[in-house]
Amino acid sequence: MSKTFSDLMAETRRAIREITLEDLKEKIESKREAFVLIDVREGEEYRAGYIANAVSVPRGFLESKVESVVPDKRVTVVLYCAGGTRSALAARTLAELGYEDVLSVNPGFVRWKDKGYGVQVDRQLTPEQRDRYSRHLLLPEVGEKGQARLLDSKVLLLGAGGLGSPSALYLAAAGVGTLGLVDADVVDASNLQRQILHNMSRIGMPKVDSAAETLTGLNPDVVVKKYQERLTSENIDRIFDEGWDVIVDGCDNFPTRYLVNDASVMKNIPVVHGSIFRFDGQVTVFAPRKGPCYRCLYPEPPPAHLAPSCQEAGVLGVLPGMIGVIQATEAVKIILGQGEPLIGKLLTYDSLRMQFRTLKLRRDSNCPMCGDAPSIHEYIDYEGFCALPGGGEH
Repeated sequence: MSKTFSDLMAETRRAIREITLEDLKEKIESKREAFVLIDVREGEEYRAGYIANAVSVPRGFLESKVESVVPDKRVTVVLYCAGGTRSALAARTLAELGYEDVLSVNPGFVRWKDKGYGVQVDRQLTPEQRDRYSRHLLLPEVGEKGQARLLDSKVLLLGAGGLGSPSALYLAAAGVGTLGLVDADVVDASNLQRQILHNMSRIGMPKVDSAAETLTGLNPDVVVKKYQERLTSENIDRIFDEGWDVIVDGCDNFPTRYLVNDASVMKNIPVVHGSIFRFDGQVTVFAPRKGPCYRCLYPEPPPAHLAPSCQEAGVLGVLPGMIGVIQATEAVKIILGQGEPLIGKLLTYDSLRMQFRTLKLRRDSNCPMCGDAPSIHEYIDYEGFCALPGGGEH
C-alpha cells in the first residue's frame, strides 16, 4: 500500500527530534552550547528575514552543501523552515547522512516572527547584483551576507602601480564597495610592462585618475576615493582615519613602509603587505594585536645602497600579477572572516623555480612599535631611503 504525504510526515516526525520555538530562543540566548543553525527555506524567503546567525542552505541543496557548512557530523545542528515541514524532512536526511545530533524546529519561522522574536534582515542585493555576484552567492562561505559585507567594506590601496593594479582589479570585481587609491605619480610608458590598470592612451594622466576610470568601468558598484599625493606623516592621519577595513600595501620605499606600519598599529588596521624584486615576491599580513608587525622583522630601515629598487634592478612583468592577486585574496578573507590569513606567516614566491614557501614570523616582544614596552609613540620620517622619487610603487 502506497504512503500518503501525511503518512510520510508522521513517520518522519517519529524518526527525528524536534525543538520548540521557546527552547530555541533559550538555546540561542543562553549560549551554553555550540550549535549550527540552518535555514532550509528558499533564498527569497531567507532574504526577507531570518533568525540571527542562521546559515542559509535551501532544502533542495542540502545534501550537496551541508558538509561544507557543517563538516563535523558530531556538532549539534538545528534546522528551521517556515512551518516545520521542510526542516523535519531535512533533519531525517541529515540523520541518514550520519549527523549525530539533529533538531528540527516546530513550528517554524512564521510563528517565530509572529511571537516578536528577533529577526535579522540583511542588505538586499539588486537583481543585477545577484547576477553579477552569482558565483559568490553559491559559496556558503560568502553567500548574500558575505557579498553584502564586501559591498559595505572599504579597502585602501597604497599605490596604483604593479601590485596595486591586480589587487584593485580583483577587489573591484569582487564587489568591494569602496576602494581608496594613494599614488602621487602619473602614468609613464615604462609602467605599462606590468601596471595593468593603465594603457597607452593615459600616458601623462595621474595614476589615480586612470585607475578610477578602469575600476568603475569594470564595476559600477565600486566607489573610488582618489588621493593624488605621497603618503607622509602630515597626511596619514587624514587618509587612514576614513574607516578602512584593510590596507593593501604595495609601497616601494622604506619610509612609507615604516610610516604605514606605525600608523596601522596605532589605529588597529590590518595591512596586507606585498613586495617584489626581479623574479621574487612575498606577501604577509600584519594584523595589530594578533601577530608581528613590520618592525618585528626590520626594526630600522637598511642603508639606501643595500635596498635597490625595481627601477634599478628590474622586475619580471608578470610577477606583480601573482603577488597582487594574493594580496587581494588576503584582503577578501579578512573582510569575510574566512580562512586563515597570512598572520605570522611570510609567503615567498620564486617565479623562476615556480616555488612557494611559507615561513613563520614571530612577534618580537622587544619591538619598538608593538612590543611589550613600545618606545615609538609618534611618526618618524626616515630620509634617504626612497626607492622611487615620488614614493611610487613597483
